[in-house]
Amino acid sequence: MRALVQRVRSASVSIADALQGEIGPGLLVLLGISTADTLDDVAWLAPKLVKLRIFPDPAGAMNCSVSDCGGEILLVSQFTLLASTQKGNRPSFLRAARPEQAIPLYEAFRAALIRELGRPVPSGIFGADMQVSLCNDGPVTLWLDSAARE
Repeated sequence: MRALVQRVRSASVSIADALQGEIGPGLLVLLGISTADTLDDVAWLAPKLVKLRIFPDPAGAMNCSVSDCGGEILLVSQFTLLASTQKGNRPSFLRAARPEQAIPLYEAFRAALIRELGRPVPSGIFGADMQVSLCNDGPVTLWLDSAARE
């Protein structure tokens, strides 16, 4: 699983001009699921993400997690995070899991985030054409990859 994590002041996802989900301060998580991903990847990535200390403490140092600061998480599926641009100019998405594998893992990941965070986690709809808006905070943007455990 690959997650592009952005600390945000606010973020939202819409589908066909209808608001699907929105958050205030917290994390926007764009999630790509590969053909090699399993529930072990969910079990590693969800707590890692919720415990990341990337929010400022009272002194301004990044010592607080989204959970510590009462922040929210918006989850959006994004298969293009698994793109390979090694050959030619057209990205290949062969590493991205097909919906029959990816949807159950996406839902398991969202459920794990809800358990870890202790509050609802709004999300987009897997496979939909979505419009994502955000106000990046910092900016702080991180890349987490469960295959590399980094």
